[in-house]
Amino acid sequence: MKGYDLLDLATRNLRESKLRNSLTTMGIAVGVASLVAMLSLGIGLQQLANNRLGRSGLFDTVFVTSPHDMRGGDDHDQDEKAQTLPDRPLDESAAADMLKIPNVTEVAPEIRVMAEVRYGDKNYPAFLGALPPSARNNDAFEGMQGSYFSSNTADEAILQKEFAQKLDKNPANLIGKQLVLRYAERKASESPGENPSAGDSDAASDVGGGATFSVVRREQPLKIVGIIENEPFGGLRMISRAGIFLPTSTADHLSMMQFSDVRNAMRSQPVGKTYNMLTVRISSPGKVGEVQEAIKKMGFRTYSILDATKSLRRFFTIFDLFLGIFGSLALAVASLAIINTLVMAVLERRREIGIMKALGASDGDVKKLFFAEAAGMGVLGGATGVLLGWLIGRAINLGTNMYLQRHSLPPENLWSVPWWLVLSAIGFALAVSLLAGLYPAARAAKLDPIQALRYE
Repeated sequence: MKGYDLLDLATRNLRESKLRNSLTTMGIAVGVASLVAMLSLGIGLQQLANNRLGRSGLFDTVFVTSPHDMRGGDDHDQDEKAQTLPDRPLDESAAADMLKIPNVTEVAPEIRVMAEVRYGDKNYPAFLGALPPSARNNDAFEGMQGSYFSSNTADEAILQKEFAQKLDKNPANLIGKQLVLRYAERKASESPGENPSAGDSDAASDVGGGATFSVVRREQPLKIVGIIENEPFGGLRMISRAGIFLPTSTADHLSMMQFSDVRNAMRSQPVGKTYNMLTVRISSPGKVGEVQEAIKKMGFRTYSILDATKSLRRFFTIFDLFLGIFGSLALAVASLAIINTLVMAVLERRREIGIMKALGASDGDVKKLFFAEAAGMGVLGGATGVLLGWLIGRAINLGTNMYLQRHSLPPENLWSVPWWLVLSAIGFALAVSLLAGLYPAARAAKLDPIQALRYE
């Protein structure tokens, strides 16, 4: 039997029992719709999580620390692996070398110190954090009041809303005003016997070998340019939990006293300026692994948020699997309807099948006919189901955004129907339909033409 004749005959047979075949096709459509709706919801939630975390600037960031930070304070307790690492400080020279690594776009020190803010006639203790230029694209600054820093060296400040309310009940009034930052400057002495400037020094530290550095009280006027409500970087970085933010270059130039200075003094290490941590931005999350390996070869320890999101990706994989299983249950029920429809067709068309065999149709031709009918219902039901699942997803997304808007939250896209899901759903419906047609097709092919012609 030629392909055209087979298609024509199958289409004609499907049209004869419109109600039964339509109900069977709708059963397939409902099964595919539930599958598409559930999987598109899982995909949408995963994309939402990835986009939010991606915009936080964490997926393309590597955090670099000195191996000394991870070994405790007693050099005698250093493990064998740590002893083999080069004894190189995490300083400006190291940062410059990291910036030369391919795919590295930015290297900035992670600065978070305790300081004091003077506004009006009152002083307020606050944690200070430094923000690099790339933080401008962080989602925490989308709805900020005011603007981001005019440059990375500007004497400007951005306040976290909760801290800003301590200065003024209406934080918007602070934009454009000036405050005074009081901090402890770490000032290295050029010679062992040098004394700090008169009236400025609070303390001096003697480090092994006679080197000294002094801690000096300093003041720096800053212009308030913005107020943010949410913590940058999703609150996942230490600098996120600060009340006042400065540009990184500005904060670095102030040479504020940091924990690393105290650590070096306690260990009798050189008093040159070092950092607690460096944040290295990568051009693409896919290049994070390569950059991490290059930095490790320099003798430093690295950490990236991708290390922690392995479990998150595993969760979404299992989540999508279970959504697919539950969605497939409806399609499995629909396959029973296909079997029932085609078996009934075998019983009702025994005489027709007998005539076909008497005219020379082979068992294979009869099987192909029933497979063609099952495939037709599968493809039509699959396409209808994809459309229905898309409409369900749109309705869910619309209802969710109405709920978010009612609670003064920004709208989100919670579902996604990629092309591979559309084609996979139709292909799955076709495969299930063909499997459901195996028994009816085999039963029709086994009919004895003589007995079939005697039927009725």
